[in-house]
Amino acid sequence: MAETVLDDVLAELAALDDPKARAVNEKHGDDHGVNLSALRAVAKRLKTQQDLARALWATDDSAARLLALLICRPKAFSRAELDTMLRGARTPKVQDWLVNYVVKKSPHAEDLRVWWFTDPDPAVASAGWALTTERVAKQPSGLDLPALLATIEAEMKDAPERLQWAMNHCLAQIGIEHPDHRVRAIAIGERLEVLKDYPTSTGCTSPYAPIWITEMVRRAG
Repeated sequence: MAETVLDDVLAELAALDDPKARAVNEKHGDDHGVNLSALRAVAKRLKTQQDLARALWATDDSAARLLALLICRPKAFSRAELDTMLRGARTPKVQDWLVNYVVKKSPHAEDLRVWWFTDPDPAVASAGWALTTERVAKQPSGLDLPALLATIEAEMKDAPERLQWAMNHCLAQIGIEHPDHRVRAIAIGERLEVLKDYPTSTGCTSPYAPIWITEMVRRAG
């Protein structure tokens, strides 16, 4: 890949950086100021370019890394590469996109789920929980749902924020997707009260698991 192509793309991202957007993102732990719709437009124009994606990721710039995740070939990364990428992702948005747009499409997703699930780094463990939540919804066969609920009940209350969010999502997904475990999932949420007072905009569903579960089951009708 020509170095000028990378330089041109980085210059374009720099021109898109908005200080106001950066200030908002920084409140959520992110460190870029590029509007995500504008970023997606750049990715749509560039299309899939694995070499450019690798070069963008190597810059360690969050906007460049987000773009890299949009134009890469998920199946082209090895298991070790994806592990290294996650451990160096740093910010919530980069980690979120890496897990959802790349790892979930990788043939190594299940190996990484198991590997990351009990990692001592809470950010890495949260990725393992996110992949587990995906399986709860789409491929629950082989998962020990009662054991997952027991772990959530024992550990979620005191878990670091990013890991707590991931565990809470898993709790809600179990309650939503699996009627046999719904009563227990709601009871765990009610006892722990995690995110009970989280401010929720009008029209949005609260992340508090009992409300989340009840509302999604109601919508499914």
